Amino acid sequence: MYRSGLRDAALNGLKALRNGNAIDAVVEAISTLESNPVNDAGVGSVFNIAGEVEVDAGLMNGSTMSIGAVASVKHVANPIRLAKFIMNNTDHVMVVGEGAEELARIAGLWVPEFVFVNEKKVNRYRSMIREVDSGSVPYKRVLKLAKEAGIMDTVGAVALDSDGNLAAGTSTGGVWLKWRGRVGDSPIPGAGYWADRRCALSATGLGEVIIRHMASLRAATAVEAGSDIITAINASVNGASTIFGTGTIGLIGIDSLGNVHAAFNTEMMGRGFIRMDMSEPVVAVLPEERFP
Repeated sequence: MYRSGLRDAALNGLKALRNGNAIDAVVEAISTLESNPVNDAGVGSVFNIAGEVEVDAGLMNGSTMSIGAVASVKHVANPIRLAKFIMNNTDHVMVVGEGAEELARIAGLWVPEFVFVNEKKVNRYRSMIREVDSGSVPYKRVLKLAKEAGIMDTVGAVALDSDGNLAAGTSTGGVWLKWRGRVGDSPIPGAGYWADRRCALSATGLGEVIIRHMASLRAATAVEAGSDIITAINASVNGASTIFGTGTIGLIGIDSLGNVHAAFNTEMMGRGFIRMDMSEPVVAVLPEERFP
């Protein structure tokens, strides 16, 4: 289901790209991933300390530098679509909490809480509450437990369209047992995602690390200074590894020439790639698998 979900996301993104632009492709790819319960995004989002789902997402148009983002939002199964709604229909960059939920109702994106709940997640939440001191939640311990639960991945996508427009987006349910109102990197431009006229990037991993490292903007700045996309992404990930340790970050990116790269310091990271002239995407999960 994990690999097939990556395939579906790439194919749906390509379909949107053929009928629209880079923003449309990113939104469709991420929406597909949000609708896959194996991912920590959308319907698969993990529970916070209170047993609630709060999601974050961000979207950026590299040609116009337009941004739409939402944070700490309940009752939204496709927050990347809400981010697009904010980008296209408001004067704001980011809307959070209840205000974002009001916009979700206007946009027809509000869903009831039961959409996010299943027996496996409820049982895992109860087990983790027993295992972790709820008064002081150590993220590394929580991440270890989250890996055991089999739900870890923030989702993201980048795209380049035939007009040369670049776009990037990221969506997440955050980390297990996060404090209510905690916001990760996914809605923060420069951290969880970035797009300009040279490149587009999307990050996954531990949000606090990615924000402190400004991982996406760091790579984009390197590209602006003359680095190729491979060198820039590797440098950002390696820099995070040096400062914050391994198991903290993954980064995907594409440049204005269509060159694609992905790097990560985790045990694995799902990734998919497709072009207009391809009928099937390249899908990889393990480090040793060819990509793209």
